[in-house]
Amino acid sequence: GLFVTDYFTRTPRKLSPFRSFASIELFHFHIPEDTVIAVWNLITFKEQGGTFGDQCPDRSITVYFRSGAPSVINPLHTHFPRDTAVPGSFALTLTWTLPNRTTGVFNVTSPLPGDWFLAAHLPKDEGKISVKGLYEECQYLFQPQLIVQRLVNIAVLYPGYVTEQSMAPHNRSCLYKVFVPSYTSRVLVEVLRCRGAEGCPLWLRVRAKAPPLHNSTSLDCREHAPCQLALDLPFWQHWYYVLVEKHPGVPGTVSFQVTVQLTDCSRPSLARPPFLPSSASMNMPHSFGSAGGLAVGDSPPLASPNGTKHPVPIPTASPTSERCWPVRPTLRNELDTFSVHFYIFFGPNVSVPPDRPAVFVINLLPVLDSGGVLNLELRLNVSSLCGENVTVFGCLNHEVPLTSGDNASITCETESLAGFLLSVNATASLSRLRIPYPQTGSWYLSLRSLCATEHGFEPCTNVTAEVYLRAYLSPCINDCGIYGQCKLLRTNNYLYAACECKAGWNGWGCTDNAEAFSYGFQLLSTLLLCLSNVMFVPPVAIAVRSHYLLEAAVYIFTMFFSTFYHACDQPGIVVFCIMEYDVLQFCDFLGSLMSVWVTVIAMARLQPVVKQASVLYLLGAMLLSMALQMDRHGLWNLLGPSLFALGIMAIAWTARTIRRRHCYPPTWKRWAFYLCPGALIAAAAVLLYAFVETEENYFYIHSIWHLLIAGSVGFLLPPRAKPSGRLGPLPRRKGCGYQLCVNEQEELGLVDPAVASINSICTS
Repeated sequence: GLFVTDYFTRTPRKLSPFRSFASIELFHFHIPEDTVIAVWNLITFKEQGGTFGDQCPDRSITVYFRSGAPSVINPLHTHFPRDTAVPGSFALTLTWTLPNRTTGVFNVTSPLPGDWFLAAHLPKDEGKISVKGLYEECQYLFQPQLIVQRLVNIAVLYPGYVTEQSMAPHNRSCLYKVFVPSYTSRVLVEVLRCRGAEGCPLWLRVRAKAPPLHNSTSLDCREHAPCQLALDLPFWQHWYYVLVEKHPGVPGTVSFQVTVQLTDCSRPSLARPPFLPSSASMNMPHSFGSAGGLAVGDSPPLASPNGTKHPVPIPTASPTSERCWPVRPTLRNELDTFSVHFYIFFGPNVSVPPDRPAVFVINLLPVLDSGGVLNLELRLNVSSLCGENVTVFGCLNHEVPLTSGDNASITCETESLAGFLLSVNATASLSRLRIPYPQTGSWYLSLRSLCATEHGFEPCTNVTAEVYLRAYLSPCINDCGIYGQCKLLRTNNYLYAACECKAGWNGWGCTDNAEAFSYGFQLLSTLLLCLSNVMFVPPVAIAVRSHYLLEAAVYIFTMFFSTFYHACDQPGIVVFCIMEYDVLQFCDFLGSLMSVWVTVIAMARLQPVVKQASVLYLLGAMLLSMALQMDRHGLWNLLGPSLFALGIMAIAWTARTIRRRHCYPPTWKRWAFYLCPGALIAAAAVLLYAFVETEENYFYIHSIWHLLIAGSVGFLLPPRAKPSGRLGPLPRRKGCGYQLCVNEQEELGLVDPAVASINSICTS
């Protein structure tokens, strides 16, 4: 056949260490129908500071693949919440082949059409808290590319018609497809009048949704006569692909006929006749076109280039075929994103008769509903059992209801289907099922009541069980509990939800407490972070005693908001918030930086030089507010104003040193007992904050940071300014002169007035 190649790519994204599903990078692709091979080219490269990260360490990258919905991954091997079904997925780990770049390839032969999702992440790290902008971090970027090769003009088989085919010596196989509508209980594919050099040297393979593989349902026509392949309970509203493959080494041309019969389960004694008005009654998709079936009076479809079609007699269905019972729809009520309730007409109480199952359908919209959690709850009304030992089994299957056989109702499995089982009885009257990231499409719930006997479960007589059925879609499992936060995430135009756990809790629903913080530990960490701010009381007392009232007000502001910010910022249940978290965080950051600013400006002693030195305090408040609004965690946005204040202090001290021809401050005691210890304490605090602090030691390292910063302020705050000693105006001489005397005691920055004599400079 003719192949067409399509190419898809995605923008590179920065990968993060795995902490929860909220920290992964998700990529969404769409594979078209009739695809025979899909090749993912996985490109990964390192960057550091805008250049190639040759010096960055090699870190393994794990990529997950899943069709229909995002992968439900568990790389930390945590426990899932109770009653949670975990669908499977493919996983691939990339290793580095070059210093700064690596490429991996993942091939999928005959992939399922529709949505495919890739999830990628780095391994979990130690959780170091880094200061933004302090140094260039290593970034690991991941870019997936998809190349698909699909067949065009695949021959379509029409139920009830025969297609004749001749396979030339150089051909190995012939591929067909047939559409299976709803309410089809059986698909029968048959090869007729097979003629070849060695009898019928053909393999017959059938697969739903995609071309068959080597492990698909198959039959060797040399060993089976007639060559018939029957599929019970096929997927509804899907294409089935039929591959007729020649045995290797068979010479010459092989001619055969192939036909497909579909059994309508609403009429089990008849196969679907070829004269049905199919496009409407068979629920064909619009892409099938007008040739999807024959309306009354239409002529048979035109022959394909290599075969002809004509009707054949319709065989009687197998006597073991069972009826398919009416499927009750559900009403979809959308409340919010991933908050959808499915209501049952004349429900939510459902009667389950003893002689037949009750079947319901839940329709999940493509793409929109696959990013949440499908929840199902079944509650038995014990009073309706009339004392009988009745068990109600529920089977939830994707794309086809499971209604055949008592054993299948108990196990929820057949040779070709596997569903999710729920059961309720008088002892356990409640059963729940949660499916994170469910595949979209139709989900069928079949309820069957059976009575327990000595010989196992058997159909009940004259007992109609009543159950309460609740089905809904939620963003996360139990809203992630009290130790987690349900986050709504987006990748391009795809929305999905995931839990982000805290206080050491882990798992898909934040229910794994293997590493959880105890209540005592949470209380201790909260008290340490809050009470360590009491260290600001001595600087406040020193500032008030030295008449630095503005500085004292800033220290009180910092102490208050730092205390209540950390009381609100705790990850566990020991939390107390007096106002919005964002307001508390802004005020805490502003108070911390303003404390540094006013302390440095006070050390500069600008009042004798600049008459309106308070302008600098106001300027600092405005600059710091602007910087915090731009980026609260940016290094230079926060460090810039602090360096500016230090520059002002350095200029003021240098000017005094040059003017007095003496080092300022002039006394060695001020340097030895105040300035040097204060600077060392502040430097130690900054080093702890920037290089030592991690998520595990945050509560005590950050408490030490509070103590050191407050202690350094107490050392660095200058002593109380002495009276200026200004004299009143002297008698005027020669009409308009005046005399101004300035006390240099304050200019020298001396603590003890006895250290130096008072010198006055009089200017007239």
